[in-house]
Amino acid sequence: MNIPLLAVKNPQEIPRNSLVMEEKSTTQRMKYAADISSIREAHSRISPYIHRTPVMCSESINVIARRRLFFKCECFQKGGAFKFRGACNAILSLDNSQAAKGVVTHSSGNHAAALSLAAKIRGIPAYIVIPRNAPKCKVENVVRYGGKVIWSEATMQSRETTANKVLEETGAVLIHSSNDARIISGQGTISLELLEQASEIDTIIVPISGGGLISGAALAAKSINPAIRVLAAEPRGADDAAKSKASGHIITLPETKTIADGLRAFLGDLTWPIVRDLVDGVIVVDDFEIVEAMKLCLEILKVAVEPSGAIGLAAVLSESFRANPAWSSCKNIGIILSGGNLDLGALLTLTGTDG
Repeated sequence: MNIPLLAVKNPQEIPRNSLVMEEKSTTQRMKYAADISSIREAHSRISPYIHRTPVMCSESINVIARRRLFFKCECFQKGGAFKFRGACNAILSLDNSQAAKGVVTHSSGNHAAALSLAAKIRGIPAYIVIPRNAPKCKVENVVRYGGKVIWSEATMQSRETTANKVLEETGAVLIHSSNDARIISGQGTISLELLEQASEIDTIIVPISGGGLISGAALAAKSINPAIRVLAAEPRGADDAAKSKASGHIITLPETKTIADGLRAFLGDLTWPIVRDLVDGVIVVDDFEIVEAMKLCLEILKVAVEPSGAIGLAAVLSESFRANPAWSSCKNIGIILSGGNLDLGALLTLTGTDG
């Protein structure tokens, strides 16, 4: 607990650990878009609305991985994915005058649904720009939660142009899917819960795309346990984060090609500094490894996970992770199963369980 200096007559009476936490939080605030204080505030704000998702373990998968794995099941979160945490925090942070005009975003997936649901809870409009190639099940979720769908072409330019037009017409507040301090703080609440539920974790593996999830997860985890490792998992067909880490600056790709449709975004100016400084490495996996991980989740955990959500398990089981001596001491690993929004037909086809 942080104790303000003005609340104590003798500064020597302040517990040393409180001073350290105060200093660390202040440093984070100055350096990054979010910090442990904003993440704890977000958790207090959104707790009445989110699910405290369970952590699952499987001895069978532990044997395969040769490590103890702890699966944080955000596929059971409201809206079917972790995105509801950040969206809920962003919308509940708006003042009444801002909220009255609604919110707008462009998204092809879980952020669109999460923002629609959070807006519905607050009773405000959500204008969702969706590219025409978005997965059908994710579009249906937006409609189910009351989001107002505005179609765009699949290119980022079309998405942004359409969203800007909606902003001009409505005066709504733009909420980016990842490059937003409120989003980062909301996603960081996952680490708060995970490290309470399984304090023995020494490593967390997190899917990476725009970086909102891993930024929040890393800020929270390393504030609680500075020795913990935070690793990113990324598909080879969209490995901009790995290339960015290697080069020391943001790299974007001319195109992405992966079954993990939720991992095709690029890092932003708010998420990149956190990824650059606090993420200990990026594990790149192939699509066939993601499919195998989905299959294990379905057959052993009995949990249906979308490709983006299964990539953490794929990373742990990959040869590149197992053969890397830098990760040999990673024995108790938290894996965020980030989402479960997948068409049943696609799931059966990908995992080869359609008979």
